[in-house]
Amino acid sequence: MEAAVAASALRRTYERRRKDTVVALDDLTLTIDRNEIHGLLGPNGAGKTTLVKILSTVLLPTSGTARVLGHDVVAETGAVRSLVGLVLGGDRGLYDRLTARRNLLFWGALYKLDARTVRLRADALLERVGLADRADDPVERFSRGMRQRLHLARGLLHEPRVLFLDEPTSGLDPVAATAFRRLVLDLRDEGRTFLLATHDMDEATALCDRVSLIDRGRLLLTDDTANMGRILGDRECVDFTHDDTAPEPTARAGSLAEALALLPEVTDVERLGDRWRVHTTDRAGSRRVLAWLIERDVLTARHARPTLEEVYLRTVGDRGLRV
Repeated sequence: MEAAVAASALRRTYERRRKDTVVALDDLTLTIDRNEIHGLLGPNGAGKTTLVKILSTVLLPTSGTARVLGHDVVAETGAVRSLVGLVLGGDRGLYDRLTARRNLLFWGALYKLDARTVRLRADALLERVGLADRADDPVERFSRGMRQRLHLARGLLHEPRVLFLDEPTSGLDPVAATAFRRLVLDLRDEGRTFLLATHDMDEATALCDRVSLIDRGRLLLTDDTANMGRILGDRECVDFTHDDTAPEPTARAGSLAEALALLPEVTDVERLGDRWRVHTTDRAGSRRVLAWLIERDVLTARHARPTLEEVYLRTVGDRGLRV
């Protein structure tokens, strides 16, 4: 069976006015299985949007090939467009002076759907994304979160089998974001495939079956989301918090962190909000750190594995604010 998405040696370059060449994608090869939610992670300027645009036929590759459900994105543009939905979010793709319903009717006409089908699908989708009671309000009155929901409804209007989502929960409150993720999971269960470009590590962990990390146009790694911690080798973690009953608890925890950093089985110690994370060389090292903490009356400590966010930061964390 053909993969949902198969990109091979995909390359995209841009010529700038200074006559130099910018490489947005650098021989990227990626396969996404059917009925998979695949996360695409990377810093700003890594090539995520360029990849999504090529796969959705918005942009031509400089070289290489890409296929969606067996159809070439260059040679079979029409077939690919009927199979994919593109949800970029923000203000793009919506018309502020039109109501939510009329936005969907307009896009349905562009998809060449008959009027009755468009009306039925529009009403069903507005209900599904929680906008049925605002269907006849102009989009200019919508919050960013409401616009995000309407974007998803628009992307689903022609019943695509593969959807490309770019920061889909940006602007949503926690309750709406949770409902949105539940909807994505339901759609996957109905047989759809998703490529999710996001900076939200919690979202990627909660939703994605597999994730790929790209930087400077190159694919750095791809693995099951649950196994991403293995990328850091045998590294283990211990999390602990300070004792609130102790005098100057934060200072005491800081002193413990400094002492822990000197242990031979500890690679580093970092502060994460109200807790500290101790990185150890292996599981045996984690057991020794836990015992060390218990001996010093630290009772709020637990063993952990490196998170997706840690893998990301240790892979591309040297970028800082640079694009």
